[in-house]
Amino acid sequence: MIPAGRIPRLRTGIPVLLLAFLSFSCGIGGSDFAGGGTGGTGISSGAISGFGSVVVNDVHFRTDAKTKKLVNGVTDSSGRMDNNIFAVGMVVTVRHGTGDNDAQVIEYRDNLRGPIAVIASGADDIIEILGQSVVVDNAVIFASLRQSDIVEISGFADNAGRILAVYILSVPPPMPPPVQEFEVKGFVSGSSSTGFRLGPLPDGSGTTVMVSYPPGGPANGTYVQVVTTDQEPVGGVIAATQVVKLAPRTEFPDRTPVNLEGLVTTPWTGSGNDLSFAVEGKRVQWNDTTEFVGGGGTREDTRQTNRRVQVQGTETGGVLSAARIVFR
Repeated sequence: MIPAGRIPRLRTGIPVLLLAFLSFSCGIGGSDFAGGGTGGTGISSGAISGFGSVVVNDVHFRTDAKTKKLVNGVTDSSGRMDNNIFAVGMVVTVRHGTGDNDAQVIEYRDNLRGPIAVIASGADDIIEILGQSVVVDNAVIFASLRQSDIVEISGFADNAGRILAVYILSVPPPMPPPVQEFEVKGFVSGSSSTGFRLGPLPDGSGTTVMVSYPPGGPANGTYVQVVTTDQEPVGGVIAATQVVKLAPRTEFPDRTPVNLEGLVTTPWTGSGNDLSFAVEGKRVQWNDTTEFVGGGGTREDTRQTNRRVQVQGTETGGVLSAARIVFR
């Protein structure tokens, strides 16, 4: 198991790792190789669970001077060690040779960065940032957060359109402070001449926030980064200073070997005519040869909403055809 480690105190004036509690089932789905196919590129997307190389989805990906490492769109060419660039809990996408574990590109993009506007305890402990709900599944860390703290969040989208945080970073205010930009990423829905709604799920369901961006927003279903100077929605709306189109981590080239970690957002209905479910809105389909690992070891586990899963398969016409499904 990956230990949670010591929990640093907030308000130190320097960035600190606040959260990296990855509820992994040790020994399930372990692998020495990324595997699959010959030639081309494989893609693995999930939370970093360790270093000594970079460990994602139970695979140790080797890095060297040729590995391109990106953090929030910026290439790191400092030559620093991997654990000084990335951190346990960061959700990253690794591009690698399909027959090896040599990382060609490791890319980290946060889900959002901004001040905490709302803190609400309950069945789920929630913080709200720029109109987005974030689930903090650790009582000690949740108790350490304060309203107006500026934080960076990395995690997985659940079926309610919230972000389950697996990594939280405290971000100090800029020096000098006059104007600070914040940002939030998500899928566009309800696009009109005055703006659009933004949320974590491709179909626009769940928690969304209205974004004002005349003369109009991008097309529905587009994944974007919204930059704003608003500290929280005003009248339910945030005003965008910039909107940048990005590729979502659940979008893959056709016939690419894929290893995807996330939450079940649309469970299997139980129908034998449609052997599929969705992970963060990405349709996953299995067949009689698909291997089910962990949980009950059967396809029945795909009927559990927000179950954490790892899907190994191949992108086929916009659908991830699963060879192996691991339940966390």
